[in-house]
Amino acid sequence: MDEYKQVILIRTDLKMGTGKKCVQSSHASVSASDLVRIQNKNIWKKWKNTGQKKVVLKIHTMEQLKEIVLKLESDKLPYFIVNDAGLTQLPPGTTTAVGVGPSLSANIDKITGDLKLL
Repeated sequence: MDEYKQVILIRTDLKMGTGKKCVQSSHASVSASDLVRIQNKNIWKKWKNTGQKKVVLKIHTMEQLKEIVLKLESDKLPYFIVNDAGLTQLPPGTTTAVGVGPSLSANIDKITGDLKLL
């Protein structure tokens, strides 16, 4: 049986507080999930009905984030980039997180498999 998951990438170079990281992860997860629900309801339903697996990983720099986004685009994997509103710890427009998928785990792992857990 195919396994589906969602990966959340959080920038660690921004020195966000724990609560801020949690909120940015939530934004990335919900927004990426909404995209997939609209673009490919079948994959979204399979993920939703098999426990909504999520993994949160570290991204160390904006450059690393950009490299991963290019790979996601090349492999046509769905993603959502979170840019902070700037109401608390960060300047407006700061890119904080990326939600990837849900999609087939094997496809996401090809791009994010070497990253460490947050």
